[in-house]
Amino acid sequence: MTDVEIQVVSSASQWQEFIDLPWSLYQRTSKWIPPLKSDVQRLLDPAKHPYWQTARREMFLAKRQGKTIGRIVAIEDDTYNTFHQERAAAWGFFECIDDLPAASALFAAAENWAKQRGATYIRGPLNPSTNYEVGFLLEGFEQRPMVMMPWTPEYYLRLTEACDYAKEKDLLAYHVNGFSKVNPRVEKISQRLRKSGLITFRTGNRRRWNEDVEAIREIYNSAWEKSWGFVPLSSAEIDELGKTLKPIVDLDLVVFVYYNQALAGVCLILPDYNPLLWHLNGKIGWTGPFKYLMHRKEINGIRTILIGVKPEFRKVGVPVVAFDQLNQIVRQQKKYKNLELGWTLEDNDDVNRFSVDLGGRLYKKYRIFRKELPHSASE
Repeated sequence: MTDVEIQVVSSASQWQEFIDLPWSLYQRTSKWIPPLKSDVQRLLDPAKHPYWQTARREMFLAKRQGKTIGRIVAIEDDTYNTFHQERAAAWGFFECIDDLPAASALFAAAENWAKQRGATYIRGPLNPSTNYEVGFLLEGFEQRPMVMMPWTPEYYLRLTEACDYAKEKDLLAYHVNGFSKVNPRVEKISQRLRKSGLITFRTGNRRRWNEDVEAIREIYNSAWEKSWGFVPLSSAEIDELGKTLKPIVDLDLVVFVYYNQALAGVCLILPDYNPLLWHLNGKIGWTGPFKYLMHRKEINGIRTILIGVKPEFRKVGVPVVAFDQLNQIVRQQKKYKNLELGWTLEDNDDVNRFSVDLGGRLYKKYRIFRKELPHSASE
């Protein structure tokens, strides 16, 4: 059936249909983790989320015979385009039934919006940039995702490729089962640096959390500025992220590293709250605190959000000693059983080798797609 109607989201009812759609697509037996609906609404609201201070978006629904069967957001990010001197657009928040006409109509709506704004190419999925959830799952469908990572059905890959999108970049995630199987070379380097007296550490501090968050932004923007897809984080965005993380962060897993008393890097690792999110099923409600008490023991994994080191400190072994410090903390706590390292870029050989040296096993891949947007002579 090809009778697909595309609607621009403009009314409150359409907003709700957009937010609710994944719950009608995914069975509770799937590996998909329901996000908090309030978080998705806030992230997409230009009046509330600071990302949209320098970006724009249009939200689309796909309908057939009055039933919502798909959704997509078209995105233009001024911060990205200014930093990279490009005319890029993106799409994200894609959800759709296994139906090529519906997917094709959604992608066409996003592409036409992007072309009208002068974009020369479009990539996705970015939800809404590389600083948030990205990618369609390529390998590892049998396992649930960790916190702030997506799970998407395999047919999304087929639909996207059928709409003339090609691979732009693959992202990798590594799994560490236990925290003592590091390469002995890593421990030797760490021990040598510790004995030098040049390396010191401190963990996160709830009383000075705002300062810690700004320090994370400083390191992130310095460490990743030459990476593919990088978008600088603004102070407003990192403040928003800090507010989100403060209630859930384990401060022992926020480790700042100093080299000769200068701030050199940071490791930010989050407890995997996805088992709790699965039980909450989209909303906290009055039962949320009780569900936390009932299921908190299921929160036994952690995920690396950031191991960032300023460029001038990379060759003196700061990443190695930072992770070794975290490894020791985790072993002492005995709360967490496994760790996800990722995502990393497929062609970042140094980081990927480092992940293996830390005991990581490649267990998931994600894909970002790209499509050129030709313009007619009259445009």
